[in-house]
Amino acid sequence: MVLPNFKENLAKYAKLLVSTGINVQPGHTVQLTIGVEQAELARLIVKEAYAYGAKEVLVNWLDDVIARERLVNVDVELLEQVHPQRITEMNYLLERKASRLVVLSEDPGAYDGVDPEKLSRNARALSQALNPMRQASQANKISWTLGAASGLEWAKKVFPNAASDEEAVDLLWDQIFKTCRIYEEDPIKAWEEHEARLVAKAKVLNDEQFVKLHYTAPGTDLVLGMPKNHLWEAAGSVNAQGEHFIANMPTEEVFTAPDYRVADGYVTSTKPLSYNGNIIEGIKVTFKDGEIVDVTAEKGDEVMKKLVFDNAGARGLGEVALVPDKSPISQSGVTFFNTLFDENASNHLAIGQAYAFSIEGGTEMSQEELKEAGLNRSDVHVDFMIGSNKMNIDGIREDGTRVPIFRDGEWAI
Repeated sequence: MVLPNFKENLAKYAKLLVSTGINVQPGHTVQLTIGVEQAELARLIVKEAYAYGAKEVLVNWLDDVIARERLVNVDVELLEQVHPQRITEMNYLLERKASRLVVLSEDPGAYDGVDPEKLSRNARALSQALNPMRQASQANKISWTLGAASGLEWAKKVFPNAASDEEAVDLLWDQIFKTCRIYEEDPIKAWEEHEARLVAKAKVLNDEQFVKLHYTAPGTDLVLGMPKNHLWEAAGSVNAQGEHFIANMPTEEVFTAPDYRVADGYVTSTKPLSYNGNIIEGIKVTFKDGEIVDVTAEKGDEVMKKLVFDNAGARGLGEVALVPDKSPISQSGVTFFNTLFDENASNHLAIGQAYAFSIEGGTEMSQEELKEAGLNRSDVHVDFMIGSNKMNIDGIREDGTRVPIFRDGEWAI
C-alpha cells in the first residue's frame, strides 16, 4: 500500500499544526518535540513555523530505543537526578512564553519489561523538576499542542495484520489524516466548524452548572462532585497573551475538572491505556470520599498501582471528559494504544492534576486556592477511557433533579 498524495497531505498537516494548533505568531519562540524517525515532518513544521514569523524554532529529538537503554542500564539513583540542562532549557522557554508542539509517534510498549520501580521513580523525578512548565501549560499561560505521526512500532501495534511494515505505517497515517480532517478541502475551515459544534455543547453544560455527575454502565457506577463555577471547555483555548490555540489534534471532547473531594463508586476502563511505555488493560478503580481506595488492572497492574499510589495527588481525579460513541475515532473501530486518540473515542477521566482554567478565575489563583476550590493538585495527569455505547450519564442539579447528558453513549442534550 502506498498512500496517495502523501507528501501533499503531510505538508497540509504540518501547516495545520503550526497555524491552527499552536497558532504561531510573528516573534514567537517555538519548541518542537518529535521522534527522530519523523525528520521529514519535522522539517516541514520548522519551515512553516518560520513562514508564520517564528523568531526561533528549537527541536527536541526523541528516540525510544536510546531512552529504553538508559532506563535499563542506568542506576535508579541516577535516574532520579534531572540534568541541570533540562531545567535551564525549561526556564529559557518559560521566559520567552514559548509555544510548544509535541508530535507523538512512540512505540506504546517501548518500556515493556523495564523495572516498574525505575520507571516510576524516573517519571516522578522528571515531573517534579519540570513542574513549572506543566503548571504554565495547564493554566494556559502558553500555547501547546499535541499531534501525532505514524511511527513503525506504533503502527505495527495498531495494525498487526498489515501485509507489510510499509502498509502498517500508511494505514496509521491514513487514520491520522482522517481524524485531523486533512482530507477536507480546507482543513483549517473544517476545524473552525468542528470547534463551533463542540463549543455549543460546552455552553449547555456551563449554563446548567450541575453539582454532580452520575455515570452508569456495565462495570461502572460512579458519582462525581462538580466545583462551583466550573467551566466546560471544547477544542480551543486562549493563552495569557490572548492567542487562540488547540491543545489536542485530533480532539472530540468537551471537558472540565470535577471536585476532587467528591467521588464515590467504581469505574471500569473500556480501552487500553499506554502509560510510560507500558500497556495497561482492564483497569478497575474504586473511589470513596473523593479518593481512590483500590485500583487493579488485568495487565500492567503494578505499573497502574505505582501511578496511583506513588505520585502526589494521584488518588484524586483532575478531569472529566465527554465524547460520544459515534465520534469519528470511535467509529473507525481502531484501538490506537495512544491516549491522544483513544481518549477522543470515549468518555474518559484523568487521574491527578486538574487544569486551572476549569473554573472561573482559576488561572489567577494560587495552587492552594485552586485546591480549596476543589481542583486537584498533582505531579501527574493521566487519562483513562471508560466510555461505551452502553454508558449513561446524568447531570444532577442543586435541587436533586436529574438531566440526561448521555444515553447509550450519545449526547442527550
